This record gives sequence, structure tokens and C-alpha cells, in this order.
Amino acid sequence: MSLVDRIRLFRQPDFSTLRSFMIEGERLGWILPAFAERLEEFPAVFEIDEAAVRLKDRYDSYERRSDALAGVVEALAREGGLPKFRNERYPVAKSFYDKPLLGLERSAVPSFGTLAYGVHLNGYVGSGSDMKMWIGRRSRNKATGPLKLDHVVAGGQPIGLSLMENLIKECAEEAAMSAELAHQSRPVGFTSYLIRNHEGIRNDVLFCYDIALGEDFTPVNTDGEIEEFYLWPIERVIEVLATTEEFKFNVAMVIIDFLVRHGFIAPEDPTYPEIVLNLRIRDHFPMQ
Repeated sequence: MSLVDRIRLFRQPDFSTLRSFMIEGERLGWILPAFAERLEEFPAVFEIDEAAVRLKDRYDSYERRSDALAGVVEALAREGGLPKFRNERYPVAKSFYDKPLLGLERSAVPSFGTLAYGVHLNGYVGSGSDMKMWIGRRSRNKATGPLKLDHVVAGGQPIGLSLMENLIKECAEEAAMSAELAHQSRPVGFTSYLIRNHEGIRNDVLFCYDIALGEDFTPVNTDGEIEEFYLWPIERVIEVLATTEEFKFNVAMVIIDFLVRHGFIAPEDPTYPEIVLNLRIRDHFPMQ
């Protein structure tokens, strides 16, 4: 494996094999055929054909749409057709900046292939060849990526919080980082991808932040989601990324973006253009 091989894992699926998830005439997600067949059990909620799964127009408000999907998701979960509930709703909308049309249980989001968002924080110490990065080992009890390597702080973006509010919350929970310190995080862009995996369709935008930490700071997990932290030389981070599958798949993308921005992957590398061009999907934020 290599760093560019990591990026190549984010190839988009063959959309001809998927069905559009439609609300009010807009495509809000992508659904696998097998899951579309499961949704045929709910003819009062969906209209389904070979091209699309459409939420019926009689669900004409945020509350009605959210309640309708919640009923479907709860029924499928009881049948064992969905992962364990996270009891957290994600917004469903055409864009991050649009008003959500409904709130969807987090564990069901890949099944409907709707856009999901997260905040990822690269915590580092020093600069240049002397730089070190804080790396977390995810809990063995995590629903996704148990025991995989992670950022010092990362989390999904729920309804009801701004990005910075969510980042501050995650910093406190995952690393015992004060709000004052968390506020020193700098927004540095985003990465995004749309892929098919064992969960369904991951259609994600990850808002990326960097924070320069002092030698006197040591993260301490408070919510049980991280088993331990490591402060690794940047060379080791690169080596583990390039030669193993230890990092959670989307964490790898965010760190590769960090390596590009900080000059550890340079234009002289013949894979540089491919890496840079595939760190985000333009369609996630179409130009007006």
C-alpha cells in the first residue's frame, strides 16, 4: 500500500446500480437495491420503482418526515436490519447550508446514503521534520472502526449544534480539552467522499481543523470512546498510513490532507496531483 492507494479506496460507486432517495423531487441520497426491497414493506411511506425510492408527498413538514422515517427505522432495527441505534439525529438536506427536510437516526444514514458531516481535529506538536501528531486508539466497543487509529478529536455533526460548538463538545469529551484551548483550533477546509462499503453508502463531508498543542498538553479521554493516545513523530504517522490499515478509513484521508497542507507530500511526488484532486468531491458544494 501507499498514500495514493489510500486515496484510491475512495472511488465512487457505479451509480447505475443504486436507486435515488427522493424527497420533494430532490435527490437526497443513494440506496442499495437490497435495502430498497426492504423498504417495500412500507408502502404507506414510500413509492418505489427501479430508479428511485420516493418519500410520499403527504409527509410535507420536517416533523412528519422525521416521524415517518423514525417509524421505518425502528421497525427495521427490531427485525435486525439496521445497526444498533445511536439515538442521535443527523440533518437530511441537499446541502450543509440548506434547512434540513428531516432528522434521521445516525445509524441509518448510510442505508439511505444521505449527506453526513463531521468535525476532525489534527492535533500536532512542533513543526517541520520535528513535528509530532497526537493519535487516538478507538475503543474496542465502538460501533464503527473498533480499535482503529483516530485523530485526537473527531465526531459526527448532529442537528442543533454549530460546527464550533460541536468541536468544543467533542474536545471536552474525547480529550479533556478546555473550551479556551479548543477555540484555538483553525478551520482548514474539508475532505469528502461518496463510497459503498459494508454499511451502505457513505456520503460524507468532514470539516477539518488543525490545532498546535504545547509539549505540556496530554489528552485524556472522558467518554470511553478512546482507549489510549500516542504522540507519534510525523514520520511514523506517514509510515503507518502508507503500509498498514491501522487508521480508520476516513481519518486516513483527513491526515493525508494535513500532510499535503504542511508540505510532507510535495508536488515533486508523481502521485501528488491524484492525491490532491481526490481529497474532496466538488458536487458536495456545487458552485452557484
